[in-house]
Amino acid sequence: MNHDHISLSGELLLDVQGLRTWFHTREGIVKAVDGVSLQLRQGEILGLVGESGSGKSITGFSLLNLVDEPGRMRADRLFFDGQDLQKLSPEEYRHLRGRDMAMIFQDPSTTLNPVLRIDTQMIEAVQAHQPISRRAARARALEVLKKVGIPAPEERLRVYPHHLSGGMRQRIAIAIALLNSPKLIIADEPTTALDVTIQGQILYEVQKLCRETGTALIWITHDLAIVSGLADRLAVMYAGRIVETAPTSQIIGAAQHPYTHGLVSSIPSVQTRGHDLFQIPGSTPSLLNLPVGCPFRTRCYRASAQCESDPVLEEVAPGHWVSCWHKGVEKT
Repeated sequence: MNHDHISLSGELLLDVQGLRTWFHTREGIVKAVDGVSLQLRQGEILGLVGESGSGKSITGFSLLNLVDEPGRMRADRLFFDGQDLQKLSPEEYRHLRGRDMAMIFQDPSTTLNPVLRIDTQMIEAVQAHQPISRRAARARALEVLKKVGIPAPEERLRVYPHHLSGGMRQRIAIAIALLNSPKLIIADEPTTALDVTIQGQILYEVQKLCRETGTALIWITHDLAIVSGLADRLAVMYAGRIVETAPTSQIIGAAQHPYTHGLVSSIPSVQTRGHDLFQIPGSTPSLLNLPVGCPFRTRCYRASAQCESDPVLEEVAPGHWVSCWHKGVEKT
């Protein structure tokens, strides 16, 4: 198997090479993440984009060591803030989670306990990682609630999660992730269930927070349109592998992988009004029975016999990497 390495210049906060998370089931091995390489600098926003079943959420869970049996994770290199994460004990990883590295889940009920008031939950989240008083922890909770644009935060602290709307609950889940000023936040489609207006507000606030605090962000989504206005760089994932990664403008304006072309072409625009949007034919293959070679070849209009061999991830321009035998900009 080809383990592709991507390198960026500058100080790296996260350096992942050849990450593999496989699930050993009765039917066989599900290769949910199969040789992923990611790098992230301090304060950088990376959009991790792919269809359902592409392995993007499992990539996020793997970085936080939240993969349960029968899943097994290993990597050629897994460094965060100068630490080798593969050498950490479960206890050391637990201290890292929520303090230096935090996650925002798709469903805020995953984060929020329904039987505890918001203030109780937020104070506990601060005191789990910092030796400070309840009063200081409560003041910190108020501060981050204001940061994520929650009106009347004092009142919100005193209620239970079911008293709040979905958008408000998700803002509080984002606030909890920010409580201990983490160096990296992994956000797993946290605005999918929200209406477009609330979604836009949250995206703006998250981007502003990253700029102000220097927190790095991995935003996991299936929606290229949403993340293209948020991220500095995009990584496109398909069937457990990254097929293309580049600065956002290069992915949107000069994508080279046929799968990325399909994603970009399926974004609604003024020009496509009244016309059918492009659809990528077929569906994502089962990660249990992936075709040999390029996993996209069964859906690809450029596929040839050569695609039965694993494509190599190559740098086609500075910071622009593509894994395809027939890479190239789409001709209009």
